[in-house]
Amino acid sequence: MSLDKILSISGKPGLYQIVAQTRSGAIVESLVDKKRITVGAHSNISILSEIAIYTLAEEVPLREVLKKIKEKENGEPTSISHKDGKDALEEFFFEVLPDYDEDRVYPSDIKKVIQWYNLLQKNELLGALEEEKKEKDTSEEE
Repeated sequence: MSLDKILSISGKPGLYQIVAQTRSGAIVESLVDKKRITVGAHSNISILSEIAIYTLAEEVPLREVLKKIKEKENGEPTSISHKDGKDALEEFFFEVLPDYDEDRVYPSDIKKVIQWYNLLQKNELLGALEEEKKEKDTSEEE
């Protein structure tokens, strides 16, 4: 499953994967409790593949940040919790992405990234990070 099918819905905890599309929105399944809900087109939805993190030089796609966390943690859950203090979160994120823009990336953003990584890891969806790279490589070769 690619990050194109994984969503964050404003006002709802966790991540969701698209099960089916409807005329007025989509049916999504929570990665937390596997419950299915219908979300309308008016909902504030963010697709993970379209999210990027600000650095001092450019915007780095969330996929790349998640890959770096995966490398740092050897594919295991993160060594810190998203509930840890601001200093611990920033220190961890600085190790993963040394040039992230501290003025534009807030501790709440770091919490979300860590929480999302752990959810994807728990649901064995981190492989999607590698699959998408392979798909892009083959499409560029053609």
